[in-house]
Order: sequence, then structure tokens, then C-alpha cells
Amino acid sequence: MQFRTVVDIPVSDVRIDHATRMMLFGSCFSENMGRKLLQSKFRVDVNPFGILYNPLSVSAAMQRLLSAKPFSEADLVFGNGMYHSLMHHGHFSAPDRDICLQNISERFERAAENIRQTDLFLITFGSAWAYRWKENGEIAGNCHKFPADTFLRLRLSVDGITEEWRRLITALTAICPTVKLLFTVSPVRHREEGAHGNQIGKSVLHLAIDNLQHLFPENVRYFPAYEVMMDELRDYRFYDDDMMHPSPLATDYIWQLFGKTFFPAATEKINDEWSRIRKAMEHHPLRSGTEAHRAFARDTLRKLECFAQKHPGISCDGEIRRWMADNPALPL
Repeated sequence: MQFRTVVDIPVSDVRIDHATRMMLFGSCFSENMGRKLLQSKFRVDVNPFGILYNPLSVSAAMQRLLSAKPFSEADLVFGNGMYHSLMHHGHFSAPDRDICLQNISERFERAAENIRQTDLFLITFGSAWAYRWKENGEIAGNCHKFPADTFLRLRLSVDGITEEWRRLITALTAICPTVKLLFTVSPVRHREEGAHGNQIGKSVLHLAIDNLQHLFPENVRYFPAYEVMMDELRDYRFYDDDMMHPSPLATDYIWQLFGKTFFPAATEKINDEWSRIRKAMEHHPLRSGTEAHRAFARDTLRKLECFAQKHPGISCDGEIRRWMADNPALPL
């Protein structure tokens, strides 16, 4: 007997390995997947503008990177004792204007270098609801707790999102004709939109992505993270304490499905090998300094060095240095 509805996800023709250069943009689901990819030693740049929810803000961020136009003081706004960029998440904000601009610029410069060499973009749309800054008409990526009357709240249209991304994907494919864009819809529900408003917003996102798949059949793919969460993992035990975000268990499950969909067998094998090493490095001994712990440290260093030699395209220099620093008696 089958007690749940399983979402059938065919193996994709898009294959991701440790040589694939990736950039992730969008909601906190992109952050979760990005963290998994980074832990598994993939070449990935995650949300250089921070978490962004609506498709127009994601597009604006990517277009700004493609133009490489730096940010200046004119791009900042001041409120609640902090300087902010409406295009960025709040973790770039600071009470000092120069520090805020420095936070933005350092991250922007790295990402602007990466975007033109990217093989695959993983884009997560979170919400079709957006907020337009009344002062200049800009769609805000983050409202930074400014008063509600400084924004005009609106729901983006399917056609509007489609046209915005048609132009962007056309620009990306002009740079690299084989570039892939892998879209997902965030499974996180937005409580402030209400149950009905959230469903309408998610429907808009799904329809827009479907349009893009038809417009760019060689470049655009979809991964059904939303459907897995809503159908397979519909029980509240798969949600975090806020009953809105997926729990760590749900994130792990979706990550496993992602791997089965996009990773070749050789990549899965590397992931398993690295996972065992990473877990060993995260182990906290009850009694450091004992012979047993020294033997464990030597064995872990040996595995690190063997992994680095076997996979020269995957840099382990940072992990080796950190392990040596944490275990000063090495090498023994």
C-alpha cells in the first residue's frame, strides 16, 4: 500500500559535476541548496545580493552584475539608523554609510567576475508579490522595515515576469549559448499574503516559468521542489517551528532528489567520499590530546590529502590548513 503521493522526477539531461560553475539567486531555498552545494565542494556563488524573493528583483540583480556597474552612495537609503540598498538583503546594511557600501562592493566585484563564466544558474522564485518604492519607482528586493506607506504593494503578472526574463535570458545566451537556467519555486509559504494570496502568487510564478521553458527549450529547466514539499512532505513534521519553512529533514530529502536528478554517478560517489571526510572534521572529541585522538587526526589528514590528490580539480587547501591548525601536533 502507498500512503503518500510520490512526485516522479525524471533524470535530467542537464548534468552537474564539480567542474560546473554555478550561481544561485533567489529566496531562502536557494540559500539552503547553496549551502549543500558548498558543503559538497561544488563551484558555486550563492546569492551575491542576499535573499531576494520576487522575480523582478532577481532579474535586476543579475542585470546589474552583467553590466558590472558599481554601487555608489546614490544607491543607498537611510532608515531606522542604518544605511541600506533596496536591491540587497539586510545583512549588507550598516549604521556607517562607507561600511555599507564596502559590504556591497566587495561582494559585487567577486560576483561580477563570476557571472560571465557561469555554466548554470539556479533561480528560486519566492513570491509574485512585490513592493515598489514610491520615491523612484524601484522594485525593492528588501523593504528593510521602512513604513508601509513608502511602498506600493503589487502582484506581478505572468506576462510581465515572462518578458523581463525573456530579455535577461536572451542576454545570457548571447554571452554563452549553452548556459542553463534551472528554475524552482520556493516551497516556503508567505503568511503575510494570506493563504489565498500565497496560492495565487505561486501560480503566477509557475506559469511564468512554464512560459520560459517554452521560449528557451534548450536552456531552461524546472526542478519541482515546491511540488515535493506540498505533496510528498505535506505533513507538518517536515516543517520548521514556524510551520512555513522546510525542516532540515525536508531540506535533506529535497537535496537527495536534486542529486538523483542532476548528478552523474561519478559525482554522487565523490559527494559520498567527501561527506565522510567532512563529518570526521566536524567531530568534536570528548578528550583531545589522547593517543586515540592523535590517531584519528592523522587518519583524517591522510584521507584529506588522498582526496585532494585523487580529485585535483577540487581544492582542499583550506580544509587541510584548518585541520593542521586545529591539530598542531600534525604531521606526526
